Amino acid sequence: MLSINELTYRIGGRLLFDEASAQIGPRRRIGVVGRNGSGKSTLLRLIAGEAHPDGGEIALSKRTRVGQVAQFAPRGDAAVIEVVLAADVERTDLLAEAATAEHGQRIAEIHARLADIDAHAAPARAAKILAGLGFDEAAQASPIGALSGGWRMRVSLAAVLFSAPDLLLLDEPTNHLDLEAVLWLEGFLASYPRTFLMVSHDRALLNRAVDGILHLEAGKLNLYPGSYDRFERTRRERLTHQQDLQRRQERERQHIQSFIDRFRAKATKARQAQSRIKLLERMEPIVTINEEAGVTFEFPEAEVLPPPLLSLDRVSVGYSTDKPVLSRLSLRIDMEDRIGLLGQNGNGKSTFLRLLADQLQISGGSVTRSQKLRTGYFAQDQLDQLDTAETPYRHIARRLPDRPERAVRGHLGRFGFSQARADQTIGSLSGGERARLVLADICCGAPQLLLLDEPTNHLDLEAREALLRALNDFNGAVILVTHDHHMLSLAVDRLWRIADGTCTVFDGDIESYRAELLAPAPTISAGNGEDKRPSRRDERRQRAESRAAVAHLRKAARSAEQELERLTARRTSIEASLADPALYSESADRVTTLNREKADVERRIAETEERWLHANEKLDAAGGADA
Repeated sequence: MLSINELTYRIGGRLLFDEASAQIGPRRRIGVVGRNGSGKSTLLRLIAGEAHPDGGEIALSKRTRVGQVAQFAPRGDAAVIEVVLAADVERTDLLAEAATAEHGQRIAEIHARLADIDAHAAPARAAKILAGLGFDEAAQASPIGALSGGWRMRVSLAAVLFSAPDLLLLDEPTNHLDLEAVLWLEGFLASYPRTFLMVSHDRALLNRAVDGILHLEAGKLNLYPGSYDRFERTRRERLTHQQDLQRRQERERQHIQSFIDRFRAKATKARQAQSRIKLLERMEPIVTINEEAGVTFEFPEAEVLPPPLLSLDRVSVGYSTDKPVLSRLSLRIDMEDRIGLLGQNGNGKSTFLRLLADQLQISGGSVTRSQKLRTGYFAQDQLDQLDTAETPYRHIARRLPDRPERAVRGHLGRFGFSQARADQTIGSLSGGERARLVLADICCGAPQLLLLDEPTNHLDLEAREALLRALNDFNGAVILVTHDHHMLSLAVDRLWRIADGTCTVFDGDIESYRAELLAPAPTISAGNGEDKRPSRRDERRQRAESRAAVAHLRKAARSAEQELERLTARRTSIEASLADPALYSESADRVTTLNREKADVERRIAETEERWLHANEKLDAAGGADA
């Protein structure tokens, strides 16, 4: 299908690909990963023919149709569904020709071909894709020019998915999607019948939708089978193996060099010494897998305040007093809360965060805030508001006018900025670095409440993991909006849903929400031989009853999983201490204590694993593992 042979490519004198090779077979679903700046988007451009290699070649099978999302969102008065239907160029051309063809034989050929490509079902297929990406029937019939840029990009995505090319190229397809649309896309791509290459930083998507990972590193391409989690394990094992090989080779080098140094001057050993010199010269060094230092995040410790930090009582809020976006809001936030917000784009998630950030006037009810409450609000548009001519150091120094330079640089260091990067202009920073700068900005006051609206959009996988660790270490409250399923599953322990003009507690975890979204709508008998769909109230009641039936099991499984993570981390720490030679210069009691603690931790790990397995077996038996 796709053959990349000794690809060499430079940008601005920088060698991006250095004789890189990879072979992608038919019907493969490949995730493309690598650090920001490694060349992922450039690789897709090279495959699409939008750029040309400096060396090597990229070859596609004959008659391969390549499709990718248009760079610019479509505009105009055409209905959304018509824009998507037009993406099937052959169908569009045949229908146009059928309207004007006069010769009977040609008319018959056209209709035969339309039947072959199942043209009559095209509107239904297009509508299904658009529905999955969040367009209801009215939105599908509306003019595309009336949509915002983000929604027009969804139309572009729908169009390329509908065209079903032989080779589909996707560059961060989830950037303009909400969680609901991401979950739909995940299922669509998992069953895509042709080949796709997808650049993505969404770990859950890379685990569920692909069957291989193409890793870009140090100018090379390495193809790994399986999901992203399997790639990480395989690469870690490969790194360990390479390090072992390097250590063995270095010992061999030292042994040979020792022989040469000892016997080079002795006549009886000179020949053997010379042969070892040649052996040393011929010894190829083991190639090191480049393990770059990862990005780190560290939120400053917040002053602990008594509960509640903030409470809402029958609050209404919006952008005009006569038409609130959200109403009937009665909720509270405490210091230890980790809350994820669910709901489709346009339902009011950003409005809710602006309310919590005290950026909107309420039109009804009351809001009570702790007098000492400090809030850090990461909004989606803040990256565009940065002064590109300024440096990160100057930007944060303005926010911390009373702090010395050392403290300002220390604060930037918490968010992965070295001194050199802190003195670059903001205009030269990547999207991920700008996102980190905004996070550093909102944390200047050591807030007790973090309000994060899609903070991961510009972060690569390593940076997302660093953010996840930092959120779990943070001692304040977090309200998180993200389409990153992995982040939601590990960073929050409660979910609130924004829907129907209000915010309510969602009784379940992210997996049950996912199952609810993807489950087919049930039907009930109308009593006359026909089936009809139940009311939304009945559906919600049925789902609530199903969740309640297994809620205690799900809670037990989550509790055991969290305990396993804690115990495993402690075992790793103990093993690191026992592996430190300096330990054995101390008293023997310390070694004994650590060994006893390790044995106790391993016993508790075994017991906790049993509890986890028991809870999950019960969930499986109840049909609630994914509910």
